[in-house]
Amino acid sequence: MRWSLVVPVKHLGLAKSRLAPALGPRRAEMALAFACDTVAAALACPAVAAVFAVTDDPRAGAGLAALGAVVVTGEPGTGLNPALEHGARAARLTAPAAGVCALSADLPALRPRELGRVLEAAAGYGRSFLADAPGVGTTLYAAAPGHAFSPAFEGASRARHLASGARELLLPDAESVRRDVDTPADMAAALELGVGPRTREAAAVLLQPGPPAP
Repeated sequence: MRWSLVVPVKHLGLAKSRLAPALGPRRAEMALAFACDTVAAALACPAVAAVFAVTDDPRAGAGLAALGAVVVTGEPGTGLNPALEHGARAARLTAPAAGVCALSADLPALRPRELGRVLEAAAGYGRSFLADAPGVGTTLYAAAPGHAFSPAFEGASRARHLASGARELLLPDAESVRRDVDTPADMAAALELGVGPRTREAAAVLLQPGPPAP
């Protein structure tokens, strides 16, 4: 099975607010780097037929389109899950025979081979998901062809996806697919795993220590 991936990217000025203590308003640069590295890695995975980036941010849209993503605008503006459903409709119109998979946009350490293993496992179920590294949220939700796409992201989404009947994918060696970045501690963990080139470059600039106090 091949997959259409739906990647939601909110307006960069509003993204990654929990990184503000470390980055301040410069977090928009890091959010764009995360999204670009996530999409580039996803497109390098043989199981991925296309990536549909759902965003109304012109800068993010231009950057992701340059990588080869299909940019889906006109999101409803009523939250993450409606945005994902909006992207999934576009994906299914384009490739009705493909599975549809929602993927977090903040996976800067994503490795194509690990993503491929997760998608291969997802192909065995109608609906499935992968929990994030802490085991509370979700980084990936997949619906095979012919199955409803009904994501329940945000907050304690692992429990909601389980309650909905989606199958949890329990795989070893998929840490890069589970390591989303919301906080400075998450960022440190992703850097330790090994991030993509855009995040690595942004981190070298944005996370360098300031001048010593007088």
